Amino acid sequence: MDPTTDNAASSDGARSSLESLRTEISKAVVGQDPAVTGLVVALLCRGHVLLEGVPGVAKTLLVRALAASLELDTKRVQFTPDLMPSDVTGSLVYDARSTEFSFQPGPVFTNLLLADEINRTPPKTQSSLLEAMEERQVTVDGTPRPLPKPFLVAATQNPVEYEGTYPLPEAQLDRFLLKLTVPLPSREDEINVLKRHAEGFNPRDLRAAGVRPVAGPADLEAARAAVAKTTVSPEITAYVVDICRATRESPSLTLGVSPRGATALLSTARAWAWLTGRDYVIPDDVKALALPALRHRVQLRPEAEMEGVTADSVINAILAHVPVPR
Repeated sequence: MDPTTDNAASSDGARSSLESLRTEISKAVVGQDPAVTGLVVALLCRGHVLLEGVPGVAKTLLVRALAASLELDTKRVQFTPDLMPSDVTGSLVYDARSTEFSFQPGPVFTNLLLADEINRTPPKTQSSLLEAMEERQVTVDGTPRPLPKPFLVAATQNPVEYEGTYPLPEAQLDRFLLKLTVPLPSREDEINVLKRHAEGFNPRDLRAAGVRPVAGPADLEAARAAVAKTTVSPEITAYVVDICRATRESPSLTLGVSPRGATALLSTARAWAWLTGRDYVIPDDVKALALPALRHRVQLRPEAEMEGVTADSVINAILAHVPVPR
């Protein structure tokens, strides 16, 4: 068989498997398609995701359903004010029988780490994830220990206005590939949620809800290889740069998007283009990912915030004014 044809078939099969994730997750989570798509894009780009929404909108259930649909190992950490960094990364434990210290891995040693309510713990513990997110390893007592592959942190947070929350440091926010907002459901979706619960749906038992693995690590690897071959024209690259540079010149912002943010926008646009069935990126792909890729990388001026300006409104205004390549 022609290797080119074989690769195309592998790519199409991986795309089909990942597209079926949405159907599988919908068995447990009603609505929230944009969040599901964002999580898949992050997996394709080897990035991490910050999910923001008020309590009770199924952020945790969404991540658990994704792990079950992908046949990935997952662990959950409930971030609290008294959580220590070693509770996340692991620590050396003294064994009295062998009179030696042995490493006890923390919950970060998994494929999909659910960091629940990450902004309820102080910055010191929040930052314990930085090395894991950036280097895919944890260093304890001077020894680096690699994390499993694939590895993704899906952190949930309540809006920062809520009592008892600590804003994430800018350095850590920048390590998240995407920030996805999980809104309250529509009236119709909320009726469906209540109907499911009345019929016996148990969010703690996804297998009973019919959630089954429909893709796996091999599909992810095939998909990532296909995304890496997605063509990006010089005009699209310049378009991404112009958008990011415009954030640095916005009078409403004290902090614009860094070059890392520009790289994130380009890589997620490539993944989105591949998911939609194309092997090249168009301006609409960049626009589709601009908000989730950039909203957490900018900082509003206090006076702009008081006037009701949001990061999303600033980015939307920039998208409306930056010339689109033809």
